[in-house]
Amino acid sequence: MNDLRQQFINTVEINQTSFGVSINDEKIVELADYYEFVQKHNAILHLVAPCSAEEFAVRHILESLTLLEFLPENAKFADVGAGAGLPALPCLIVRQDLHGVLIESKPKKADFLKEVLAKFDLGKCTIIQNKQFEELPKPDVEFITCRALDKFTQKLPKLLKWSKKSSLLLFGGNNLGAELEKYGVKFQKKLIPMSEQRFLFIAQN
Repeated sequence: MNDLRQQFINTVEINQTSFGVSINDEKIVELADYYEFVQKHNAILHLVAPCSAEEFAVRHILESLTLLEFLPENAKFADVGAGAGLPALPCLIVRQDLHGVLIESKPKKADFLKEVLAKFDLGKCTIIQNKQFEELPKPDVEFITCRALDKFTQKLPKLLKWSKKSSLLLFGGNNLGAELEKYGVKFQKKLIPMSEQRFLFIAQN
């Protein structure tokens, strides 16, 4: 096992309880496979900013898994601006009762997501939509999540209109909270563990 993979696994094992999750060894191995797959394609596709194995485990994987607390069994959710598949793919890998719609407008990133679905046998519970979310009817889901949408605050009004009658699970900082307040959205927020100004905003739209 290479050093980076072991560092990733160790970090997930040590810090998972801080994020309120308990991941079995088999799923941690699959998450490590996903980490390596992202790294393999990252130089060309710019899926995530360069970071250490430890930071990837905390900032990307464990942060994404904070969603699980708010997704009941067999929940259906859409990930808008999925990019590398964060937060959706770690959740789908760990909880295969979930059903996801991953919306990614860039064709090469959408192709990457399709490869991940094939690699982890997630095709039965996951759909890829290679369009801007505004170009699609809202899918039949109970939850909408978004973590790294380009120009997030600028697109927020369109996202709020598009996602009516779904619960919102949005990752961001205090500026996102200010924007939600501006549009009259009532929300709760949960501080992401091991961070100072990263939150998960939970709102009923």
